Amino acid sequence: MTRPRILAIESSCDETGVAVVVGGRRIEANQVASQVALHAATGGIVPEVAARQQLRWIVPTLEAALEQSGAGWDDLDAVAVTCGPGLIGSLLVGVNVAKALAVAHDLPLVGVNHIEGHIYANWLTETDAASPLPTEPAFPLLCLVVSGGHTQLVLMHDHGRYTLLGQTVDDAAGEAFDKVGRLLGLPYPGGPAISAAARDATPTTRFPRARTAGPYDFSFSGLKTAVLRAVEGYRARNEPIPVDGIAAAFEEAVVDALATKTLAAARDHGVAAVALGGGVAANDALRRSLDERLRAEGLSLTVPPAAWCTDNGAMIGAAAGFRFAAGDRADAALEAIPNLALPWLETA
Repeated sequence: MTRPRILAIESSCDETGVAVVVGGRRIEANQVASQVALHAATGGIVPEVAARQQLRWIVPTLEAALEQSGAGWDDLDAVAVTCGPGLIGSLLVGVNVAKALAVAHDLPLVGVNHIEGHIYANWLTETDAASPLPTEPAFPLLCLVVSGGHTQLVLMHDHGRYTLLGQTVDDAAGEAFDKVGRLLGLPYPGGPAISAAARDATPTTRFPRARTAGPYDFSFSGLKTAVLRAVEGYRARNEPIPVDGIAAAFEEAVVDALATKTLAAARDHGVAAVALGGGVAANDALRRSLDERLRAEGLSLTVPPAAWCTDNGAMIGAAAGFRFAAGDRADAALEAIPNLALPWLETA
């Protein structure tokens, strides 16, 4: 059977991504119009500004992706789009453009969950059409999705079949990175800035690891407060703030919490492998810690390249390829749903 070639749109937050992906795996084009520099001035994303920029950039990004792929509209099998979760204004840009394109070119429409997209980034490859595809991740697969808006441990039984094992009860890991980055006077986004500051530094303290009711849940609000108190303490004593040392201690605490819960879930559920996804998956310390701990358990870690961890259209095209093959189709009634959840089989 011919593998479907899908044009995919991602606009759930501030990035505007359009990609062309074949068979849910092979990237033919992947274009992203970033707003990082724009939101750096406010130290965080302003939803209305993000949506207005996406209105401005969606057509040029679409044209760039089609040009990169060399595909015409007759070469496409479907249009896919992120329909949630995310910022409502941003989601509406992508959903309405995707619906218009599907109608105008008589193509099927596939709605994709943003979290599912981050998971399926682990299926992507830039292998050329003449070469064999790399081996797919094995099931059951434990997926740690860590980004600015989400921190979840998901057990993936098979394509499209998920159990939610745990999630953050307050701040997402990426959100905590951004907030602590602001406390330390580091530039936005906080994740890369904190990692850079922490790279060769020695932690100045050991910040607490939160206890949660659920064995696989996360909490980062208390850690953020601990950093605030440490910073205020240095200021009260008129002492210079050891930014690098605090950044190292904070990153160490976040990585330890994520890796420890992931390892526990992997042991308890007898998974075949572990996959990482989301913007925080680009964090080198997290990758190293997870890889070392999982290797000791005889488990492998799958991590997408950093460019596929942050929001992009290719990951949506990957998820859409498998949903399309399973017969999933949307129509003109497709809605943008800011709090859209994966179709859970159950929650642990």
